[in-house]
Amino acid sequence: MNDYKAPWYYLLLLILAGECVFIIPFVLPRVFRPTVLDTFNLDNVQLGFCFSIYGMIALFSYLFGGPLADRFPPRKLIAVALWLTALGGLVYATFPSYTTLKVLYGYWGFTTIFLFWAPMIKATRAWGGKKAQGKAFGFLDGGRGLIGALFGTLGILVFSLFLSSEIAEASIAESRIAFRYVIIVAIAIVTIVGILVWCFLKLDGDKEKKIIVDKITVTQVKEVLRLPAVILLTIIILCAYVGYKITDILSLYAQDVMLYDQIESAQVGTLLLYIRPVVGVFVGIIADLTDATFWLMLSFFTTFIGAILFATGIISNSTTALFFLSILVVSIGVYAARSLYFAVMRNGQIPIKLTGTAVGIISLIGYTPDIFMGPAIGYFLDGSPGEVGHQHVFWMLACFSFVGGIAAGYYFKLYGKGKVQIQVSSLS
Repeated sequence: MNDYKAPWYYLLLLILAGECVFIIPFVLPRVFRPTVLDTFNLDNVQLGFCFSIYGMIALFSYLFGGPLADRFPPRKLIAVALWLTALGGLVYATFPSYTTLKVLYGYWGFTTIFLFWAPMIKATRAWGGKKAQGKAFGFLDGGRGLIGALFGTLGILVFSLFLSSEIAEASIAESRIAFRYVIIVAIAIVTIVGILVWCFLKLDGDKEKKIIVDKITVTQVKEVLRLPAVILLTIIILCAYVGYKITDILSLYAQDVMLYDQIESAQVGTLLLYIRPVVGVFVGIIADLTDATFWLMLSFFTTFIGAILFATGIISNSTTALFFLSILVVSIGVYAARSLYFAVMRNGQIPIKLTGTAVGIISLIGYTPDIFMGPAIGYFLDGSPGEVGHQHVFWMLACFSFVGGIAAGYYFKLYGKGKVQIQVSSLS
C-alpha cells in the first residue's frame, strides 16, 4: 500500500464530519435522553424502535454504500450526506408524531450510512498510510468524541439559556421550546461542516486515483469475504458496538439510580464524550508504537470488568465515587475498542483500494446492534424499572464483551506483531 500524506486539516475535516453527521439522530438522544423521551412523548421501547428502523435501513446502506465508496471521491459523498442529514433535522425540530419519527430515523439510516460511512473510513485509512493507522483512527474517534463533547456542552448551555423555568419545574411545552433551539443550532453546524468538506476535503489528484477502482468485480468481493480478518472484524465490531450503544443509557442511569435531575444527567452524558477523545488519542499513539491488535484485545477485557461493576448492583446513589469510577472503566474499554477496530485492517492485509467493499461487508453484521440494541435496552429498562433493569442491560454487555475478547484474542494470534501474516497479493 502506498503511503498517503494528506495534510492535517484533511483529518480535522473528517473528524468534524464524522461526529456532526450523527449529532441530531444520536448525540442529542444520548446527552438529552430524559428530555427527548418527555418532549417527544416516548418511552424507552419506542425510542429503541426508532433506532431499530435506522439500523434496518443502515444494514442495506452499509452493503451497497461500501462499493460506492471505492468508486467515487470521499469529498462529494460526505458533503451530500451532511446536507441531507441536516434537512431531516428540520422535521425533527417540529417534534413530529411517533410514526413520522420512525420514518425520519429510516431516512437518517440512509443519509448517514449509504453516502457517508465507508467513504469516511476509507479516507481516514488513506490519511494514516503505512505507519499511522493507529493515530488516524484513534484521532478520528477521539476527535469525534471531543466534537460531541463540545456540542453536548453547547447544547446544555443553549437548553438552559432558553428554558424559562427552573429545570425541576419546567413543563413539557417549555422543554420543547428550549430543546428546539438546541436542534436548530445542530442543523446549522452540520450544514456548515458540509460546505467545508465540499470545498477543502481534497487529496492530490494522483493520490485520489490510487484509492479508487474503476469497477468492483464479483471475484474481488469473494476474495475479500474469504479473508480471516474480515470474518473476525465482523465479530469484533458487533461486540464492541453493543458496548457503545449501552453508553447511551448512562445518563438515564444517573437519573434512575443516582437520582440526578435532567441537567445533571445530561452532564453525565457529556462527561462520557470528554473521556472519548482522551482515550482515542492515547490508544492511537500507543497502538502505532506497540501493537494495535494487543490493545484491541485488552479493551474488551476492560469493558468486561466495567460491565460487571454495574451488573452486580454494588453501585447506588450513595456510592458516587464508585459510580464515576465504573463509568471511567466502561468508557475506556468501549472507546479504545472503537478507536482500534478499523485501525487493524492493515494488519489483516485488507487492500486499501477495496476498503469500502470490506467495510460494507463487515458493517452488514457488525453494526446490527443498531437494530436490536434499542428494543433490547427498552425491554430490560421498561420491563424491570429502576436499578434492576439497568443491571440486566450490563449483564448483556458483559456477555458481548467476553465474546469480543475471544475474537480479538484470535486476531492478535493471527496478526499481532511478529506473527506470520496472510498474504493477499492478488487483491493489492
